[in-house]
Amino acid sequence: MGLLFVHRFQMKLFIIIVLTLWINFAYADIPQAVIKFTPVTKEAGIQFRHFNGAIGQKHLVETMGGGTAFFDYNNDDYLDIYLVNGAPLTENTPDVLPTNQLYQNNGNGTFTDVTLHAGVGDTSYGIGCCVGDYDNDGNSDLFVTNFGKNVLYRNNGDGTFSDVSQQVGITDRSLFSAGCAFADYDNDGWLDLVVVNYVLLDLEDAPDCSQEGIPAYCRPEEFAPVPDHLYRNNGDGSFTNVTQEAGINLPGRGLGVVWTDIDNNGWLDLYIANDREANFLYINNGDGTFTEAGELHGAARNEHGDNESSMGIDTADYDNDGDLDIILTHYQAETNTLYQNDGSGVFWDVTAQTRIGEPTHLPLAWGTGFVDFDNDGWLDLFFANGHLHDNVEDLQEVGVYKQQNQLFHNLGNRTYSDITDKSGDGLRIKKSSRGAIFGDYDNDGDMDILVTNIGDSPDLLRNDTAPINNWISIKMIGKKSNRDAIGAKVKLKFGETSTLMEMKSGGSYLSQNQFRSQIGLGTAKKVDQIIVNWRHGVQDVIEDVQSNQHLTIREEDGIISVEH
Repeated sequence: MGLLFVHRFQMKLFIIIVLTLWINFAYADIPQAVIKFTPVTKEAGIQFRHFNGAIGQKHLVETMGGGTAFFDYNNDDYLDIYLVNGAPLTENTPDVLPTNQLYQNNGNGTFTDVTLHAGVGDTSYGIGCCVGDYDNDGNSDLFVTNFGKNVLYRNNGDGTFSDVSQQVGITDRSLFSAGCAFADYDNDGWLDLVVVNYVLLDLEDAPDCSQEGIPAYCRPEEFAPVPDHLYRNNGDGSFTNVTQEAGINLPGRGLGVVWTDIDNNGWLDLYIANDREANFLYINNGDGTFTEAGELHGAARNEHGDNESSMGIDTADYDNDGDLDIILTHYQAETNTLYQNDGSGVFWDVTAQTRIGEPTHLPLAWGTGFVDFDNDGWLDLFFANGHLHDNVEDLQEVGVYKQQNQLFHNLGNRTYSDITDKSGDGLRIKKSSRGAIFGDYDNDGDMDILVTNIGDSPDLLRNDTAPINNWISIKMIGKKSNRDAIGAKVKLKFGETSTLMEMKSGGSYLSQNQFRSQIGLGTAKKVDQIIVNWRHGVQDVIEDVQSNQHLTIREEDGIISVEH
Protein backbone atom coordinates (compact mmCIF):
# COMPACT_ATOMS: atom_id res chain seq x y z
CA MET A 1 0.00 0.00 0.00
CA GLY A 2 2.87 2.40 0.86
CA LEU A 3 4.64 1.85 -2.48
CA LEU A 4 1.36 2.31 -4.35
CA PHE A 5 0.73 5.60 -2.55
CA VAL A 6 4.26 6.86 -3.36
CA HIS A 7 3.87 5.87 -7.01
CA ARG A 8 0.52 7.66 -7.29
CA PHE A 9 1.94 10.75 -5.59
CA GLN A 10 4.92 10.87 -7.98
CA MET A 11 2.66 10.47 -11.00
CA LYS A 12 0.33 13.17 -9.69
CA LEU A 13 3.27 15.56 -9.13
CA PHE A 14 4.61 14.94 -12.64
CA ILE A 15 1.20 15.54 -14.23
CA ILE A 16 0.68 18.75 -12.23
CA ILE A 17 4.09 20.14 -13.29
CA VAL A 18 3.52 19.38 -16.98
CA LEU A 19 -0.02 20.76 -17.03
CA THR A 20 0.96 23.86 -15.07
CA LEU A 21 3.67 24.71 -17.61
CA TRP A 22 1.19 24.24 -20.47
CA ILE A 23 -1.52 26.27 -18.74
CA ASN A 24 0.89 29.14 -18.01
CA PHE A 25 1.77 29.29 -21.69
CA ALA A 26 -1.86 29.15 -22.82
CA TYR A 27 -2.97 31.84 -20.37
CA ALA A 28 -0.26 34.37 -21.20
CA ASP A 29 -2.06 36.05 -24.11
CA ILE A 30 -5.51 36.43 -22.50
CA PRO A 31 -6.41 40.05 -21.64
CA GLN A 32 -7.02 40.57 -17.93
CA ALA A 33 -10.24 42.44 -17.17
CA VAL A 34 -10.77 44.09 -13.80
CA ILE A 35 -13.72 42.24 -12.29
CA LYS A 36 -16.24 44.66 -10.83
CA PHE A 37 -19.59 44.10 -9.10
CA THR A 38 -22.16 46.79 -8.34
CA PRO A 39 -24.96 46.32 -5.76
CA VAL A 40 -28.30 47.06 -7.46
CA THR A 41 -30.87 45.43 -5.16
CA LYS A 42 -32.86 48.58 -4.46
CA GLU A 43 -32.81 49.85 -8.05
CA ALA A 44 -33.92 46.41 -9.25
CA GLY A 45 -37.06 46.59 -7.10
CA ILE A 46 -36.27 43.66 -4.81
CA GLN A 47 -37.84 44.39 -1.41
CA PHE A 48 -37.50 40.97 0.20
CA ARG A 49 -36.14 40.72 3.72
CA HIS A 50 -35.30 37.38 5.27
CA PHE A 51 -37.11 36.48 8.51
CA ASN A 52 -35.48 33.86 10.70
CA GLY A 53 -37.91 33.82 13.62
CA ALA A 54 -35.20 34.27 16.24
CA ILE A 55 -36.57 34.95 19.73
CA GLY A 56 -33.45 34.42 21.80
CA GLN A 57 -33.78 30.68 22.38
CA LYS A 58 -31.02 29.86 19.91
CA HIS A 59 -32.79 27.21 17.84
CA LEU A 60 -30.30 26.03 15.22
CA VAL A 61 -32.78 26.35 12.36
CA GLU A 62 -32.77 30.15 12.82
CA THR A 63 -29.31 30.48 11.33
CA MET A 64 -29.32 27.77 8.64
CA GLY A 65 -31.73 28.92 5.90
CA GLY A 66 -31.35 31.31 2.99
CA GLY A 67 -31.94 29.30 -0.18
CA THR A 68 -32.64 31.08 -3.47
CA ALA A 69 -32.96 30.40 -7.21
CA PHE A 70 -32.35 31.95 -10.60
CA PHE A 71 -34.80 30.36 -13.05
CA ASP A 72 -36.96 31.38 -15.99
CA TYR A 73 -40.41 30.46 -14.72
CA ASN A 74 -42.36 32.10 -17.59
CA ASN A 75 -40.10 31.14 -20.52
CA ASP A 76 -39.36 34.69 -21.65
CA ASP A 77 -35.58 34.07 -21.65
CA TYR A 78 -34.99 36.34 -18.66
CA LEU A 79 -33.97 34.94 -15.28
CA ASP A 80 -36.47 35.38 -12.46
CA ILE A 81 -35.62 35.16 -8.75
CA TYR A 82 -37.10 33.00 -6.00
CA LEU A 83 -36.24 33.76 -2.38
CA VAL A 84 -36.92 31.33 0.48
CA ASN A 85 -38.07 32.81 3.80
CA GLY A 86 -38.28 31.65 7.40
CA ALA A 87 -41.30 31.70 9.70
CA PRO A 88 -42.22 32.25 13.36
CA LEU A 89 -41.05 29.48 15.68
CA THR A 90 -43.68 30.13 18.36
CA GLU A 91 -47.46 30.27 18.48
CA ASN A 92 -47.28 34.05 18.83
CA THR A 93 -47.38 34.76 15.12
CA PRO A 94 -47.54 38.19 13.49
CA ASP A 95 -50.72 39.37 11.75
CA VAL A 96 -48.99 39.03 8.38
CA LEU A 97 -46.86 35.92 7.98
CA PRO A 98 -43.56 36.18 6.10
CA THR A 99 -43.58 34.26 2.82
CA ASN A 100 -41.22 33.06 0.16
CA GLN A 101 -41.19 35.49 -2.75
CA LEU A 102 -41.01 35.22 -6.54
CA TYR A 103 -39.71 38.19 -8.52
CA GLN A 104 -40.40 38.34 -12.26
CA ASN A 105 -37.67 39.84 -14.43
CA ASN A 106 -39.07 42.78 -16.40
CA GLY A 107 -36.28 42.61 -18.96
CA ASN A 108 -35.00 46.11 -18.17
CA GLY A 109 -32.93 45.44 -15.06
CA THR A 110 -35.91 45.56 -12.69
CA PHE A 111 -38.12 42.93 -11.08
CA THR A 112 -41.77 42.73 -10.01
CA ASP A 113 -43.05 40.74 -7.02
CA VAL A 114 -45.52 38.20 -8.49
CA THR A 115 -45.67 35.89 -5.47
CA LEU A 116 -49.38 36.22 -4.82
CA HIS A 117 -50.42 35.71 -8.44
CA ALA A 118 -48.00 32.81 -8.94
CA GLY A 119 -49.13 31.02 -5.77
CA VAL A 120 -45.66 30.20 -4.46
CA GLY A 121 -45.74 32.16 -1.19
CA ASP A 122 -45.24 29.23 1.15
CA THR A 123 -45.48 30.28 4.81
CA SER A 124 -43.69 27.26 6.27
CA TYR A 125 -40.21 27.67 7.71
CA GLY A 126 -38.28 27.64 4.43
CA ILE A 127 -34.70 26.44 4.10
CA GLY A 128 -33.75 25.85 0.46
CA CYS A 129 -34.98 25.19 -3.06
CA CYS A 130 -34.17 23.60 -6.40
CA VAL A 131 -35.68 23.65 -9.87
CA GLY A 132 -36.45 21.03 -12.51
CA ASP A 133 -39.10 20.25 -15.13
CA TYR A 134 -40.20 16.98 -13.53
CA ASP A 135 -43.12 16.39 -15.94
CA ASN A 136 -41.25 17.39 -19.13
CA ASP A 137 -43.93 19.88 -20.17
CA GLY A 138 -41.49 22.71 -20.90
CA ASN A 139 -42.14 24.65 -17.69
CA SER A 140 -39.70 24.74 -14.78
CA ASP A 141 -41.14 23.33 -11.56
CA LEU A 142 -40.00 24.34 -8.08
CA PHE A 143 -39.21 22.29 -4.98
CA VAL A 144 -38.90 23.98 -1.58
CA THR A 145 -37.29 22.35 1.46
CA ASN A 146 -38.63 23.29 4.88
CA PHE A 147 -38.21 22.75 8.56
CA GLY A 148 -41.47 20.86 8.29
CA LYS A 149 -43.26 19.51 5.24
CA ASN A 150 -41.57 20.13 1.92
CA VAL A 151 -43.44 21.52 -1.08
CA LEU A 152 -43.39 20.67 -4.79
CA TYR A 153 -44.87 23.43 -6.95
CA ARG A 154 -45.94 22.38 -10.44
CA ASN A 155 -45.58 25.15 -13.00
CA ASN A 156 -48.94 25.45 -14.79
CA GLY A 157 -47.43 27.33 -17.72
CA ASP A 158 -49.68 30.37 -17.29
CA GLY A 159 -47.67 32.24 -14.68
CA THR A 160 -49.10 30.23 -11.78
CA PHE A 161 -48.02 27.20 -9.78
CA SER A 162 -49.92 24.47 -7.93
CA ASP A 163 -48.82 22.67 -4.76
CA VAL A 164 -48.86 19.03 -5.87
CA SER A 165 -46.78 17.57 -3.03
CA GLN A 166 -49.49 15.22 -1.78
CA GLN A 167 -50.80 14.03 -5.12
CA VAL A 168 -47.35 13.19 -6.52
CA GLY A 169 -46.38 11.12 -3.48
CA ILE A 170 -43.96 13.37 -1.61
CA THR A 171 -45.65 12.82 1.73
CA ASP A 172 -42.87 11.83 4.11
CA ARG A 173 -42.96 13.01 7.69
CA SER A 174 -41.82 16.51 8.49
CA LEU A 175 -38.07 16.86 8.89
CA PHE A 176 -35.35 19.50 8.88
CA SER A 177 -34.64 19.31 5.14
CA ALA A 178 -31.83 21.33 3.57
CA GLY A 179 -30.47 20.91 0.03
CA CYS A 180 -32.27 19.30 -2.89
CA ALA A 181 -31.52 18.52 -6.52
CA PHE A 182 -33.31 17.08 -9.54
CA ALA A 183 -31.56 14.64 -11.88
CA ASP A 184 -32.30 11.60 -14.03
CA TYR A 185 -30.27 9.03 -12.12
CA ASP A 186 -31.74 6.01 -13.96
CA ASN A 187 -31.54 7.52 -17.49
CA ASP A 188 -35.22 6.99 -18.26
CA GLY A 189 -35.82 10.57 -19.40
CA TRP A 190 -37.62 11.72 -16.24
CA LEU A 191 -36.17 13.85 -13.47
CA ASP A 192 -35.85 12.19 -10.09
CA LEU A 193 -35.35 14.12 -6.86
CA VAL A 194 -33.00 13.88 -3.90
CA VAL A 195 -33.80 15.72 -0.66
CA VAL A 196 -31.01 16.11 1.86
CA ASN A 197 -32.04 16.14 5.52
CA TYR A 198 -29.94 17.84 8.19
CA VAL A 199 -30.59 16.74 11.79
CA LEU A 200 -33.39 15.57 14.05
CA LEU A 201 -34.46 18.80 15.73
CA ASP A 202 -37.33 19.02 18.23
CA LEU A 203 -37.95 22.58 19.37
CA GLU A 204 -39.78 21.31 22.43
CA ASP A 205 -36.79 19.28 23.57
CA ALA A 206 -33.82 21.29 22.33
CA PRO A 207 -30.64 21.30 24.44
CA ASP A 208 -29.23 24.43 26.03
CA CYS A 209 -25.77 25.03 24.61
CA SER A 210 -24.93 28.27 26.37
CA GLN A 211 -21.23 28.95 26.82
CA GLU A 212 -20.37 30.33 30.27
CA GLY A 213 -23.84 31.76 30.55
CA ILE A 214 -23.83 33.30 27.07
CA PRO A 215 -26.61 31.98 24.78
CA ALA A 216 -25.21 30.03 21.81
CA TYR A 217 -26.36 27.76 19.02
CA CYS A 218 -25.62 24.08 19.52
CA ARG A 219 -23.02 22.22 17.50
CA PRO A 220 -24.53 19.76 15.00
CA GLU A 221 -23.15 16.85 17.01
CA GLU A 222 -25.77 17.64 19.65
CA PHE A 223 -28.46 16.35 17.27
CA ALA A 224 -28.99 12.93 15.73
CA PRO A 225 -28.16 12.55 12.02
CA VAL A 226 -30.93 11.46 9.66
CA PRO A 227 -31.07 9.69 6.27
CA ASP A 228 -31.66 11.60 3.07
CA HIS A 229 -34.53 10.81 0.70
CA LEU A 230 -34.44 9.73 -2.94
CA TYR A 231 -37.63 9.94 -5.00
CA ARG A 232 -37.86 8.11 -8.32
CA ASN A 233 -39.99 9.75 -11.00
CA ASN A 234 -42.52 7.19 -12.24
CA GLY A 235 -43.07 9.03 -15.52
CA ASP A 236 -46.78 9.52 -14.84
CA GLY A 237 -46.55 12.63 -12.69
CA SER A 238 -45.88 10.76 -9.45
CA PHE A 239 -42.83 9.85 -7.37
CA THR A 240 -41.88 6.82 -5.28
CA ASN A 241 -39.56 6.99 -2.30
CA VAL A 242 -36.78 4.53 -3.18
CA THR A 243 -34.30 5.56 -0.49
CA GLN A 244 -33.89 2.10 1.03
CA GLU A 245 -33.74 0.01 -2.13
CA ALA A 246 -31.39 2.47 -3.83
CA GLY A 247 -28.98 2.43 -0.89
CA ILE A 248 -29.16 6.18 -0.22
CA ASN A 249 -29.97 5.52 3.41
CA LEU A 250 -26.94 6.37 5.50
CA PRO A 251 -27.74 8.80 8.34
CA GLY A 252 -25.87 12.08 7.98
CA ARG A 253 -26.06 15.79 8.67
CA GLY A 254 -26.38 16.84 5.06
CA LEU A 255 -26.61 20.37 3.70
CA GLY A 256 -25.31 20.85 0.15
CA VAL A 257 -25.86 18.37 -2.67
CA VAL A 258 -25.02 17.87 -6.36
CA TRP A 259 -25.59 15.17 -8.94
CA THR A 260 -22.51 14.74 -11.13
CA ASP A 261 -20.99 11.99 -13.26
CA ILE A 262 -17.81 11.64 -11.24
CA ASP A 263 -16.39 8.65 -13.09
CA ASN A 264 -17.66 9.68 -16.54
CA ASN A 265 -19.47 6.39 -17.18
CA GLY A 266 -22.81 7.87 -18.23
CA TRP A 267 -24.53 7.45 -14.86
CA LEU A 268 -25.00 10.36 -12.46
CA ASP A 269 -23.42 9.98 -9.04
CA LEU A 270 -24.52 11.79 -5.90
CA TYR A 271 -22.32 13.92 -3.65
CA ILE A 272 -23.64 15.16 -0.30
CA ALA A 273 -21.85 17.72 1.86
CA ASN A 274 -22.18 16.68 5.51
CA ASP A 275 -21.69 18.90 8.53
CA ARG A 276 -18.98 17.69 10.94
CA GLU A 277 -18.74 14.22 9.45
CA ALA A 278 -17.44 12.51 6.33
CA ASN A 279 -19.08 13.59 3.10
CA PHE A 280 -20.99 11.00 1.08
CA LEU A 281 -20.15 10.08 -2.50
CA TYR A 282 -22.75 7.63 -3.77
CA ILE A 283 -21.51 5.94 -6.95
CA ASN A 284 -24.30 5.01 -9.34
CA ASN A 285 -24.17 1.27 -10.11
CA GLY A 286 -26.37 1.66 -13.19
CA ASP A 287 -29.04 -0.72 -11.87
CA GLY A 288 -31.01 1.64 -9.65
CA THR A 289 -28.67 1.24 -6.69
CA PHE A 290 -25.75 3.22 -5.31
CA THR A 291 -22.60 2.41 -3.35
CA GLU A 292 -21.15 4.94 -0.93
CA ALA A 293 -17.46 5.36 -1.82
CA GLY A 294 -16.36 8.75 -0.58
CA GLU A 295 -13.29 7.39 1.19
CA LEU A 296 -12.26 5.27 -1.79
CA HIS A 297 -12.45 8.27 -4.11
CA GLY A 298 -10.66 10.65 -1.77
CA ALA A 299 -13.64 12.98 -1.37
CA ALA A 300 -14.88 12.17 2.13
CA ARG A 301 -12.36 14.08 4.24
CA ASN A 302 -9.63 16.66 3.72
CA GLU A 303 -5.97 15.83 3.11
CA HIS A 304 -5.35 15.54 6.85
CA GLY A 305 -8.10 12.96 7.24
CA ASP A 306 -10.32 15.37 9.14
CA ASN A 307 -14.08 15.60 8.93
CA GLU A 308 -15.11 19.15 8.10
CA SER A 309 -18.24 21.24 8.49
CA SER A 310 -19.24 20.99 4.85
CA MET A 311 -22.08 23.27 3.75
CA GLY A 312 -21.93 24.68 0.23
CA ILE A 313 -20.80 22.75 -2.84
CA ASP A 314 -20.15 23.05 -6.55
CA THR A 315 -18.56 20.91 -9.23
CA ALA A 316 -16.82 22.11 -12.39
CA ASP A 317 -13.65 21.78 -14.45
CA TYR A 318 -11.65 24.57 -12.81
CA ASP A 319 -8.34 23.60 -14.49
CA ASN A 320 -9.72 22.83 -17.98
CA ASP A 321 -8.33 19.30 -18.00
CA GLY A 322 -11.59 17.61 -19.00
CA ASP A 323 -12.92 16.33 -15.68
CA LEU A 324 -15.06 17.73 -12.87
CA ASP A 325 -13.56 18.98 -9.63
CA ILE A 326 -15.28 19.81 -6.32
CA ILE A 327 -15.34 22.88 -4.08
CA LEU A 328 -16.72 22.74 -0.52
CA THR A 329 -17.30 25.57 1.95
CA HIS A 330 -16.64 25.16 5.64
CA TYR A 331 -16.74 26.57 9.14
CA GLN A 332 -14.35 29.12 10.58
CA ALA A 333 -10.78 27.80 11.06
CA GLU A 334 -11.29 24.90 8.63
CA THR A 335 -10.66 26.59 5.23
CA ASN A 336 -12.73 25.85 2.16
CA THR A 337 -11.58 22.73 0.34
CA LEU A 338 -10.86 22.21 -3.35
CA TYR A 339 -10.74 18.60 -4.54
CA GLN A 340 -9.01 18.05 -7.87
CA ASN A 341 -10.16 15.14 -10.02
CA ASP A 342 -7.19 13.15 -11.34
CA GLY A 343 -9.22 12.00 -14.35
CA SER A 344 -10.24 8.64 -12.95
CA GLY A 345 -12.78 9.91 -10.43
CA VAL A 346 -10.23 9.98 -7.61
CA PHE A 347 -9.82 13.32 -5.82
CA TRP A 348 -6.90 15.09 -4.23
CA ASP A 349 -7.17 17.95 -1.76
CA VAL A 350 -5.32 20.82 -3.49
CA THR A 351 -6.55 23.61 -1.23
CA ALA A 352 -3.06 24.72 -0.25
CA GLN A 353 -1.59 24.39 -3.75
CA THR A 354 -4.36 26.50 -5.27
CA ARG A 355 -3.82 29.21 -2.63
CA ILE A 356 -7.40 29.38 -1.39
CA GLY A 357 -6.61 27.83 1.99
CA GLU A 358 -5.05 30.63 4.02
CA PRO A 359 -7.47 33.40 2.90
CA THR A 360 -10.50 31.20 3.75
CA HIS A 361 -9.26 30.10 7.16
CA LEU A 362 -10.96 32.80 9.25
CA PRO A 363 -14.26 33.38 7.38
CA LEU A 364 -17.22 31.01 7.71
CA ALA A 365 -18.46 30.18 4.21
CA TRP A 366 -21.78 28.90 2.85
CA GLY A 367 -22.79 29.49 -0.77
CA THR A 368 -20.21 29.00 -3.50
CA GLY A 369 -19.73 28.57 -7.21
CA PHE A 370 -17.16 28.02 -9.96
CA VAL A 371 -17.98 30.91 -12.34
CA ASP A 372 -16.00 32.70 -15.05
CA PHE A 373 -16.76 36.28 -14.09
CA ASP A 374 -14.40 37.95 -16.60
CA ASN A 375 -14.95 35.53 -19.51
CA ASP A 376 -11.26 34.70 -19.81
CA GLY A 377 -11.98 30.98 -20.13
CA TRP A 378 -11.06 30.06 -16.53
CA LEU A 379 -13.52 29.49 -13.69
CA ASP A 380 -13.21 31.86 -10.75
CA LEU A 381 -14.51 31.14 -7.23
CA PHE A 382 -17.04 32.99 -5.09
CA PHE A 383 -17.74 32.40 -1.40
CA ALA A 384 -20.67 33.77 0.60
CA ASN A 385 -19.50 34.34 4.17
CA GLY A 386 -21.15 35.01 7.53
CA HIS A 387 -20.89 33.56 11.00
CA LEU A 388 -23.36 31.09 12.46
CA HIS A 389 -23.58 32.88 15.82
CA ASP A 390 -25.12 36.34 15.80
CA ASN A 391 -23.31 37.01 19.07
CA VAL A 392 -19.96 35.48 18.09
CA GLU A 393 -18.12 38.56 19.32
CA ASP A 394 -19.27 37.66 22.85
CA LEU A 395 -18.35 34.00 22.51
CA GLN A 396 -14.81 34.12 21.18
CA GLU A 397 -11.93 36.48 20.54
CA VAL A 398 -11.72 35.75 16.81
CA GLY A 399 -14.62 36.03 14.40
CA VAL A 400 -17.37 38.48 13.47
CA TYR A 401 -21.01 37.85 12.56
CA LYS A 402 -21.23 40.07 9.49
CA GLN A 403 -18.48 39.19 7.06
CA GLN A 404 -17.22 40.19 3.64
CA ASN A 405 -17.86 37.73 0.84
CA GLN A 406 -14.84 36.62 -1.19
CA LEU A 407 -13.91 36.44 -4.86
CA PHE A 408 -10.92 34.47 -6.12
CA HIS A 409 -9.62 34.95 -9.66
CA ASN A 410 -8.44 31.86 -11.53
CA LEU A 411 -4.90 32.58 -12.73
CA GLY A 412 -4.99 29.79 -15.28
CA ASN A 413 -2.15 27.86 -13.65
CA ARG A 414 -4.13 25.93 -11.04
CA THR A 415 -3.83 28.73 -8.54
CA TYR A 416 -6.21 31.48 -7.42
CA SER A 417 -5.73 35.06 -6.28
CA ASP A 418 -8.00 36.72 -3.70
CA ILE A 419 -9.25 39.85 -5.51
CA THR A 420 -12.12 40.63 -3.14
CA ASP A 421 -10.97 44.14 -2.26
CA LYS A 422 -10.40 45.03 -5.93
CA SER A 423 -13.80 43.92 -7.22
CA GLY A 424 -16.10 46.87 -6.61
CA ASP A 425 -18.67 47.95 -4.05
CA GLY A 426 -20.57 44.67 -4.36
CA LEU A 427 -17.73 42.86 -2.63
CA ARG A 428 -17.40 45.42 0.17
CA ILE A 429 -20.76 44.58 1.74
CA LYS A 430 -20.63 42.95 5.17
CA LYS A 431 -23.61 40.84 6.22
CA SER A 432 -24.16 37.28 7.42
CA SER A 433 -24.56 35.67 4.01
CA ARG A 434 -25.86 32.19 3.22
CA GLY A 435 -27.10 31.36 -0.29
CA ALA A 436 -25.33 32.48 -3.46
CA ILE A 437 -26.60 32.01 -7.01
CA PHE A 438 -25.10 32.89 -10.36
CA GLY A 439 -26.76 33.85 -13.63
CA ASP A 440 -26.83 36.48 -16.37
CA TYR A 441 -30.06 38.19 -15.29
CA ASP A 442 -29.62 41.13 -17.69
CA ASN A 443 -28.53 39.01 -20.67
CA ASP A 444 -25.42 41.09 -21.31
CA GLY A 445 -23.02 38.17 -21.54
CA ASP A 446 -21.49 38.13 -18.07
CA MET A 447 -22.48 36.36 -14.88
CA ASP A 448 -24.16 38.25 -12.05
CA ILE A 449 -24.59 37.19 -8.41
CA LEU A 450 -27.42 37.17 -5.91
CA VAL A 451 -26.54 36.62 -2.25
CA THR A 452 -29.02 35.96 0.57
CA ASN A 453 -28.41 37.13 4.11
CA ILE A 454 -29.85 35.82 7.38
CA GLY A 455 -32.40 38.23 8.83
CA ASP A 456 -31.55 40.83 6.21
CA SER A 457 -32.14 41.91 2.62
CA PRO A 458 -30.47 40.03 -0.26
CA ASP A 459 -27.80 41.59 -2.44
CA LEU A 460 -28.14 41.55 -6.22
CA LEU A 461 -24.66 42.18 -7.61
CA ARG A 462 -24.52 43.25 -11.25
CA ASN A 463 -21.36 42.30 -13.10
CA ASP A 464 -19.91 45.51 -14.52
CA THR A 465 -16.61 44.03 -15.67
CA ALA A 466 -15.31 45.65 -18.86
CA PRO A 467 -16.32 43.37 -21.79
CA ILE A 468 -12.87 42.81 -23.26
CA ASN A 469 -13.31 39.03 -23.55
CA ASN A 470 -15.77 36.98 -25.59
CA TRP A 471 -18.35 34.44 -24.46
CA ILE A 472 -21.04 31.99 -25.52
CA SER A 473 -24.27 31.11 -23.68
CA ILE A 474 -26.01 27.79 -24.27
CA LYS A 475 -29.52 26.76 -23.30
CA MET A 476 -30.25 23.08 -23.91
CA ILE A 477 -33.56 21.31 -24.48
CA GLY A 478 -33.81 17.55 -24.18
CA LYS A 479 -36.12 15.36 -26.26
CA LYS A 480 -35.37 11.77 -25.31
CA SER A 481 -33.42 13.07 -22.34
CA ASN A 482 -35.09 15.15 -19.64
CA ARG A 483 -36.24 18.45 -21.08
CA ASP A 484 -34.03 20.59 -18.81
CA ALA A 485 -30.97 18.65 -20.02
CA ILE A 486 -29.86 18.22 -16.40
CA GLY A 487 -26.79 16.00 -16.39
CA ALA A 488 -25.82 16.80 -19.99
CA LYS A 489 -22.15 17.57 -20.54
CA VAL A 490 -20.97 20.29 -22.90
CA LYS A 491 -17.41 20.33 -24.18
CA LEU A 492 -16.19 23.40 -26.03
CA LYS A 493 -13.03 23.75 -28.09
CA PHE A 494 -11.77 27.20 -29.02
CA GLY A 495 -8.21 27.87 -30.12
CA GLU A 496 -5.88 25.85 -27.92
CA THR A 497 -8.41 25.62 -25.10
CA SER A 498 -10.99 23.00 -24.20
CA THR A 499 -13.48 23.34 -21.38
CA LEU A 500 -16.17 21.13 -19.90
CA MET A 501 -19.52 22.15 -18.41
CA GLU A 502 -22.22 19.99 -16.81
CA MET A 503 -25.84 21.07 -16.42
CA LYS A 504 -27.09 20.58 -12.88
CA SER A 505 -29.88 21.26 -10.43
CA GLY A 506 -29.20 22.38 -6.87
CA GLY A 507 -25.70 23.18 -5.62
CA SER A 508 -24.13 26.18 -3.88
CA TYR A 509 -25.82 26.38 -0.47
CA LEU A 510 -29.45 25.21 -0.65
CA SER A 511 -29.90 27.06 -3.95
CA GLN A 512 -30.28 26.93 -7.72
CA ASN A 513 -28.23 28.58 -10.47
CA GLN A 514 -29.37 29.35 -14.01
CA PHE A 515 -29.72 26.39 -16.36
CA ARG A 516 -27.87 28.10 -19.21
CA SER A 517 -24.21 27.20 -19.61
CA GLN A 518 -22.16 30.40 -19.78
CA ILE A 519 -18.63 29.93 -21.12
CA GLY A 520 -15.93 32.57 -21.37
CA LEU A 521 -13.85 32.39 -24.54
CA GLY A 522 -11.05 34.86 -23.84
CA THR A 523 -9.97 36.44 -27.14
CA ALA A 524 -11.46 33.68 -29.31
CA LYS A 525 -13.84 35.09 -31.92
CA LYS A 526 -15.56 31.74 -32.40
CA VAL A 527 -16.06 28.32 -30.90
CA ASP A 528 -14.43 25.71 -33.10
CA GLN A 529 -16.51 22.85 -31.77
CA ILE A 530 -19.37 22.27 -29.34
CA ILE A 531 -19.93 18.67 -28.26
CA VAL A 532 -23.08 17.94 -26.25
CA ASN A 533 -23.39 14.53 -24.60
CA TRP A 534 -27.03 14.10 -23.58
CA ARG A 535 -28.25 11.91 -20.74
CA HIS A 536 -30.00 9.51 -23.12
CA GLY A 537 -26.77 8.73 -24.97
CA VAL A 538 -27.14 11.06 -27.96
CA GLN A 539 -24.17 13.21 -28.97
CA ASP A 540 -24.56 16.44 -30.94
CA VAL A 541 -21.52 18.05 -32.56
CA ILE A 542 -21.71 21.66 -33.77
CA GLU A 543 -18.82 23.50 -35.40
CA ASP A 544 -17.74 27.07 -36.16
CA VAL A 545 -20.06 29.10 -33.92
CA GLN A 546 -19.49 32.84 -33.60
CA SER A 547 -18.87 34.23 -30.11
CA ASN A 548 -21.05 36.58 -28.03
CA GLN A 549 -24.34 34.82 -28.74
CA HIS A 550 -27.10 33.14 -26.75
CA LEU A 551 -27.72 29.72 -28.32
CA THR A 552 -30.51 27.23 -27.84
CA ILE A 553 -29.52 23.66 -28.68
CA ARG A 554 -32.12 20.89 -28.86
CA GLU A 555 -31.23 17.23 -28.62
CA GLU A 556 -30.67 15.72 -32.10
CA ASP A 557 -31.67 19.02 -33.79
CA GLY A 558 -28.62 21.16 -33.04
CA ILE A 559 -28.95 24.94 -32.79
CA ILE A 560 -32.59 26.02 -33.06
CA SER A 561 -32.23 29.69 -32.09
CA VAL A 562 -29.56 32.38 -31.85
CA GLU A 563 -29.78 35.72 -30.05
CA HIS A 564 -27.07 38.37 -29.90
